[in-house]
Amino acid sequence: MPEDVIALLSRQHEEIRGLFAKVEQTDGDERRDAFHKLVRLLAVHETAEEEVVHPEVRRLTEGKTVVEARLGEEHRAKELLSTLTELGPDAEGFDTLFREFREDVLAHADHEESEEFPLLRAAHDERRLQAMAVTARAAEAVAPTRPHPGVESAKANLLLGLPMAVLDRGRDLIGGLIRKVGGK
Repeated sequence: MPEDVIALLSRQHEEIRGLFAKVEQTDGDERRDAFHKLVRLLAVHETAEEEVVHPEVRRLTEGKTVVEARLGEEHRAKELLSTLTELGPDAEGFDTLFREFREDVLAHADHEESEEFPLLRAAHDERRLQAMAVTARAAEAVAPTRPHPGVESAKANLLLGLPMAVLDRGRDLIGGLIRKVGGK
């Protein structure tokens, strides 16, 4: 049976938890690589939620309040992640801010799993949830790979997401080449 959108996003939440642990438990290149993977996964994951899940839940009577709370959490997380990305995982102060960020993101994931996902499951049959997973994967394929605070709505993602994604993916490519050639 194809994966539905709730299973997809829940699985990604587990990947995110694992990457948080890896960043905290490693150092050097391994830590930088784990942090880069975490940044990328969070960026594409949140884009999919903002474009696919939140609009569906917002349409439900009780969903608007739930979505507004999640969007506020996402905005704060993007701001913290932007700061962490600028600092880099080797900078002084990174660990303290990273712990705060981790707590915020994990609380956000718990809220989604306990509040938003049950509303979505109750409102849609399995075929619709599977179709939403396909749409979420498509959104992730063209999503920005870095945080962009202020871009938390489906409209903002659709309007600004592609240009930011092109820029982000270009920066990722150049950064990867520099790390490969420079050994960092």
